[in-house]
Amino acid sequence: MATWLITGCSTGLGRALARAVLAHGHNAVVTARDVSTVQDIADAHPGTALALPLDVTDRAQVSAAVKQAQERFGGIDVLVNNAGYGYRAAVEEADDADVRRLFDTNVFGAVDMIKAVLPDMRAKRSGTILNISSIGARIKPAGSGYYSATKAALEGLSGSLRKELQPLGISVTLIEPGAFRTDFAGRSLTQSATPIADYAETAGKRRKENDTIHGTQPGDPHKAAEAIVAIAESPNPPSLAVLGKDAVEAFAAVAEAERTELEQWRDLSLSTDIA
Repeated sequence: MATWLITGCSTGLGRALARAVLAHGHNAVVTARDVSTVQDIADAHPGTALALPLDVTDRAQVSAAVKQAQERFGGIDVLVNNAGYGYRAAVEEADDADVRRLFDTNVFGAVDMIKAVLPDMRAKRSGTILNISSIGARIKPAGSGYYSATKAALEGLSGSLRKELQPLGISVTLIEPGAFRTDFAGRSLTQSATPIADYAETAGKRRKENDTIHGTQPGDPHKAAEAIVAIAESPNPPSLAVLGKDAVEAFAAVAEAERTELEQWRDLSLSTDIA
């Protein structure tokens, strides 16, 4: 039995994951900004679940949640940085305050969670950190520049963190989901207040009023949750796990396009070395 702390459990993947973790017999610290939205999960598993309020942008709440988890279950074995939200805007359209809030949640919130659990994990020389990214970090759609940037930042951080923690017995896995049937493209999605007409055919097509993907996404969050549990329970978790057929195909297409372009510009690239 392991103890999991999962951020952002009110809906979607986080909620499905909390239920899957508990169904597998593990302890789960189930968190959300509004704890009432996850209390039903804890009530259904009174011996193994703990519902806590947690806004990952509030460092006092981060510290309190980790402390309460340790007091209740003796430590945290698996941290899942799932809390986050989408934001759509052409780069020029975005409001500075919106962008900073996005980075505070999607990047720095995860950083603060990691820093909070690592002292105990290092002391035990064991632990698992699962950072939920997005295929958006790789495909970089028009209109999702800032969201993609937050996930790209999390991916860079995760890669370095894995190298730092492997010798200490702590694993880090980046989870890159495609489109899953959650509230991500609905209630949870935000966007710039004032669109610019020149971007109507690029970023504008992905604005909420023009996007019809919500409710039609191909991914099943319950199956994704089972996959994430399997990753955490593996004796050798991967550095990267791509979830969903759409994500796998997009990943492969981007990799192939990048390889082709690398070869096209190979001679110029190599010409810059000191002879």
